[in-house]
Amino acid sequence: MAVVPGRLTAVLLLFGMREPARHAGEKRSNPIRRENLGRLSGAHWWVVGVGAAFTLARFSGAFLVLRAQQGGIALAPAPLMMVAMNVVYAASAYPFDKLSDRMSHKTPLALGLIVLIAADLVLALHDHWTTVLTGVALWGAHMGMSQGLLATMVADTAPADLRGTAFGFFNLVSGLAMLTASVVAGLLWDQLGAAFTFYAGGRLQRHGIARPARKP
Repeated sequence: MAVVPGRLTAVLLLFGMREPARHAGEKRSNPIRRENLGRLSGAHWWVVGVGAAFTLARFSGAFLVLRAQQGGIALAPAPLMMVAMNVVYAASAYPFDKLSDRMSHKTPLALGLIVLIAADLVLALHDHWTTVLTGVALWGAHMGMSQGLLATMVADTAPADLRGTAFGFFNLVSGLAMLTASVVAGLLWDQLGAAFTFYAGGRLQRHGIARPARKP
C-alpha cells in the first residue's frame, strides 16, 4: 500500500514540478556558508528551537505501537494505531492550518502543546486499547495543529533564496532531537516502564517547551 503514494509522489516530481528559470552562466554559491547562515534571522532560529523542543517531547511514534501491544493488541494489527494517528493528522491539518492564517501563530502552537500533553497523560494512564486509541488520536491532532504551521513559519522567516537551506537545517535539528528523544524514551521504557516514559514526555513539555514562547 505504501508503494502507491510513493510512486505517485515520484510522478508529481517528474511532471508536476517546474524549476524557476535561470540566466545562462549564472553561478550558484554554496548556501551553507557563514555569510548565508548569518542571513537567517533570530526569528528563524526561534522556530527551529520550537520545532526541536516539540520533537524532544514527542519522540518516535513507534512507542504508540508498543503501547498498543501492551494493551493486548496482537503484533499484526498493532501498527494500525499509526494508521489511526495519520488519519487524524491528515483530517486535522487543513482546518487548523486555515485557522492559523487568521490569528497569531503562538495561539495554535500553544494549543498543540496542550493537546500533546493530554495525549501523553492519556497514554500513561492505562494500556487498554480504547485509552491508547484516544491518546493516539490526540497525538495525531497535535501533529495536525503544529507541523504545517511550523513549516509555514520556517518559510516566512527565511529569505526566499535560502528557503531550501532553512528547511534543511530545520529538519536536521528536528531529526537529531527525534533521535535523542527516542533513545532516552527507550531507556526510560526499559528501566521504569511505559507509563513513566509518557509522564516524562508530558512533564518535559510542561516545564521545558513553554520557555521559548517569547519570540525574539
